[in-house]
Amino acid sequence: MHASPKAQPRRRGLGAWLALAFSLLTVILTLLLVEVVERASNAQAQDSIGHSLGELAYQTAGKLDLGMAERYREVSLMVRRRTLRDAGASAAERRQVLTDIQQTYGYYDWIGLTALDGRVIVEARGLLEGVDVSARPWFKNALAGIHVGDVHEAVKLAKLLPGENGEPRRFVDVAFPFSGLDGNTAGVLGVHLSWQWARDVERSIIAPVQERGRVQALIVSRDGVVLLGPPELQGQKIATSSLRLAQQKRSGFLVERWPDGQSYLVGHAATVGRGAYPGLGWSVLVRQDVTDAYAPVKRLRERALWSGAALAVLFSLAGLLVARRITRPLGALAESAERLGRGEAAELVPNAKDYYEVEALSGSINRLVTNLVQQRAALRDLNATLERRVEQRTAELEGALAAVRANEQRINAIVETAQDAYIAVDQRGIVLDWNHAAECMFGWSRGEAVGWPLAELVLPERYRASFDKALHGFRQGARTSMLQGRIERTVIDRGGREFVIEMTAGLAGEGADAFFSVFLHDISERKKVEQMKNEFVATVSHELRTPLTAIRASLSMLSDGMAGDLPPDAAHLTAIASQSSERLVRMVNDLLDIQKMEAGHMAFARTPQALLPVAERALAAMQAQAAGSGVVLRHDWQARAGDCVAGIDPDRMEQVLTNLLSNAIKFTPAGKAVTVGLAQVPGKVRLTVTDEGPGIDPAFQARVFERFAQADGADTRTRGGTGLGLAISKAIVEQHGGTISFETAPGRGTCFTVELPAV
Repeated sequence: MHASPKAQPRRRGLGAWLALAFSLLTVILTLLLVEVVERASNAQAQDSIGHSLGELAYQTAGKLDLGMAERYREVSLMVRRRTLRDAGASAAERRQVLTDIQQTYGYYDWIGLTALDGRVIVEARGLLEGVDVSARPWFKNALAGIHVGDVHEAVKLAKLLPGENGEPRRFVDVAFPFSGLDGNTAGVLGVHLSWQWARDVERSIIAPVQERGRVQALIVSRDGVVLLGPPELQGQKIATSSLRLAQQKRSGFLVERWPDGQSYLVGHAATVGRGAYPGLGWSVLVRQDVTDAYAPVKRLRERALWSGAALAVLFSLAGLLVARRITRPLGALAESAERLGRGEAAELVPNAKDYYEVEALSGSINRLVTNLVQQRAALRDLNATLERRVEQRTAELEGALAAVRANEQRINAIVETAQDAYIAVDQRGIVLDWNHAAECMFGWSRGEAVGWPLAELVLPERYRASFDKALHGFRQGARTSMLQGRIERTVIDRGGREFVIEMTAGLAGEGADAFFSVFLHDISERKKVEQMKNEFVATVSHELRTPLTAIRASLSMLSDGMAGDLPPDAAHLTAIASQSSERLVRMVNDLLDIQKMEAGHMAFARTPQALLPVAERALAAMQAQAAGSGVVLRHDWQARAGDCVAGIDPDRMEQVLTNLLSNAIKFTPAGKAVTVGLAQVPGKVRLTVTDEGPGIDPAFQARVFERFAQADGADTRTRGGTGLGLAISKAIVEQHGGTISFETAPGRGTCFTVELPAV
């Protein structure tokens, strides 16, 4: 009953301590705020002023580029004027044109027309007429294709033109060669652009901001020489960090110390040229002394300190009053809570004058007590049924575990009995699983392989780096070729023997636990069989071509009457034998070409060639076959002889056209025509072979370019052929970086199109 009198001093002590803490925190926070505001203001001022200076530098560089680009374009247009190009025009007429131009564009101090020998023919004001300027850089550069020169002081005009504001005149040269009416170069049009325009650009941008502080602009040449700036720096060579950044085409600002010992906030930018104007590599620096830049921040700091001190005193007084108001209802609430802690059943009843939070806290404590009583009752009921629930969940988990083990056993049995080698690999390339077939294929047991890097077990040394790189890219989110269907790879076994396998890989699982599931099939025997087949075809083809060449030559001589006139029946049989030998030779040549392409030994001597002569030779070569089939050969040249040029091997491209023409003649009825077309399209050269035959059967169109593919067996026996011509043509065109395609319609003929990159 004596606890309440002892608790009363604690409540008063809490209010006093809270008021003191509130006052101290207010003072500390005020001082910290002033410091933070000062630092932030300094940073903001530097950032704001720096960005402004950088923007001024960027705008100045842009205006310089724009002004020079305009002058560059104006001079490039001047050289096209007919009066200036006309050698028959009088000097007075040409001078009047130049005078009009100079009066229109006020920044041109000198504008003249020179002959090819450098002698000044005519000038707007007659200055230097008849003088030889061939030694001047602007004249030489114009003829060499360099049309703009950097700033320099007047040389020959120094005595003829007055200085600017007491300084010698400086020019930027712009010069272009001009051609006479006959199209031949006749001389050079040169313009000396006054450097005064650069000062006007500087004033137009810098002048509006001069009121806020002393801001200076510098225009610096590619070599670091100050072309325009403060008098003490003009003509001097500088090497500041801001200049290096500008020369690297980087715009922005920084604080740096200059040779005069002062620190400046410097904005920097570079001219980059515009349109046809290539630029002169000028850099623009706009600087302001940091003392001037940070002066407003220092004044703001002083005001903030005085204001903060006054606010600290006011907040301290207010904190004392607020602390008393806060702790009074909390003390009463603490007394009620102590009664509840002693087991009294009374609810917490806040004073009606207390603030909302005390009322809410009282209600929350009352609800908490009610919930606690209810939870105690529920806990007693839960304890009664907990053992039964645990037994039930344990049985369910045991059943699920048994199902998982059975499923795992089934999967292991399938993997172990698979004829192909199975390997599981994590995303780091470490082997997770290794079946019996993998043991037989590579010679490593499962115990030896699991946990070891796959690359060190099965990959030749030369492929391991690329494998590790592919895995790293996959972990970074890149796609990998291993997951793109069946692929062939070269691997090694435990003894170091290399052999070829066919691999299928998939990704199992998700996220960081995902792994590669890989099946491998040994195809080395199949590769050997393919190699033997290729060698057999090559050997047979080579062995056949020698006797066939002799047979063809002998039959040709018999047909030509070298052994005397043959009886009609013998002549007929000789002609048939000659045609058959020709077909055999073509078949052997096609087989050899296919063999070379498969082995990658087909040689191409590609040089820039006009395609028209190639097409004409192919047409001439096929005239005899066309005449024998009663087919008319036509051509449709839509470009001049020198227009259609591509990098080709002419013999191989003629072989493509011959194959296409031969194919078209075979399937074109007698009396119809086959047309060869040649046209220039954007970036490409297009060849077309169009026939008037029956078209290609839709069921056969997908196999047109396959080897030994022929539309119809019986039809083929009538027309002849190996079925290799289109396959060879496609391979040759693709080796030239081109494409081959066709368009066909039943009864309306077929058009094969070859497109090659133009040169």
